[in-house]
Amino acid sequence: MEIIVFPAILVILLILGVIEYSSHRRNLHSIPIRIHINGIRGKSSVTRLIGGAMREAGYRTVVKTTGTSPRYIDTQGVEHPIQRQGKANIKEQLGIFKRAREEGAEVICVECMAIDPELQWVTEHRLVKSTIGVITNVRYDHTDVMGERIEMIADALSGTIPEGGLVFTAEDENFSLLERNADKLGARILKIEPSSVSDEEMSRFSYIEHRENVALALAVAEHLGIDRETALTGMYRATPDPGALFRYEIKQFKKRITFYSIFAANDRESNIRIWRMLNLKPSKSAPVILIVNNRSDRLSRIKQFAEIIGDEITADYYILIGGLARAFGSILLSKGIPAECIFNMAGRKPEEIFERILDLTVRESFVCGIGNIGGEGHAIAEFFKHRSE
Repeated sequence: MEIIVFPAILVILLILGVIEYSSHRRNLHSIPIRIHINGIRGKSSVTRLIGGAMREAGYRTVVKTTGTSPRYIDTQGVEHPIQRQGKANIKEQLGIFKRAREEGAEVICVECMAIDPELQWVTEHRLVKSTIGVITNVRYDHTDVMGERIEMIADALSGTIPEGGLVFTAEDENFSLLERNADKLGARILKIEPSSVSDEEMSRFSYIEHRENVALALAVAEHLGIDRETALTGMYRATPDPGALFRYEIKQFKKRITFYSIFAANDRESNIRIWRMLNLKPSKSAPVILIVNNRSDRLSRIKQFAEIIGDEITADYYILIGGLARAFGSILLSKGIPAECIFNMAGRKPEEIFERILDLTVRESFVCGIGNIGGEGHAIAEFFKHRSE
């Protein structure tokens, strides 16, 4: 009996799979403009910026982000948190497209939610089938999955290049790797220059946005016939991603503390770029304090931070949180950083960490949250956000 039942179950599952995918294809083709955003950094921000530009231009637009806090943003611009049972799964995109079709979406901007190279390919060529592709950049991260060499990471990210389609990227140093992969698929790839966005245009954002993100979103909007001012207006109105670079200021006991949340920029190159942009200089009168969050499930990243913190990125004091705080403290000590400048505050409440920062501040201090946004990093960022309000 079991010999008969097992094949029958397989046939039923196969039929159900065919029906599900046929339904998904109908959902796909009901939405004429499908934009798939991939890359190591800036995906969530670019997804939101493009969505804002499209919505401002009058398109019924759905946005789906996967970053710090996954969101579904409907055609009215209302955000809905995505609740997951267990780990993220690319099949989630099936429900997103179904929901978008039910809302009558004309445009969908989807952030790539896969890291595994094969799953990135499947996401694009089976689930999204984008009309426009975006690859923000190619940087060293997720090396345990994508590969140790930059060529391997570029190949993995190229999995979302639409066959015979159009791709926009702000990647400069490794552009030739993406171009080679685009050629293999008969796709055209355009390199966008961040310098095309003026300082005045950047100054109108309510948070610290990256110039290359804005340049990419503007290029996509221009390709779709949206004038620059309309596109920018939509971007300014778009809600920034929770992982965006925010600046918060708190005044207490005649002391001023300026906090920068850099937690979401958790690869080596992104952190160095942001640090140089902020141009913070250690000073005893106005100390720079780093809050470093190293999660225990991100072992590959502790090596990256070990290479830059204390060398490329220097501070007067280091507050360590997360599951690898003790290990990272040993690394800082080995670099010659005095023990009295290092504080292991793993597992402490944000209020306790803030009290430590107050003690280290005479009149003014600059605090940067760096490392991982997950776990304790998110709680710290939220604490400073609400205290500043």
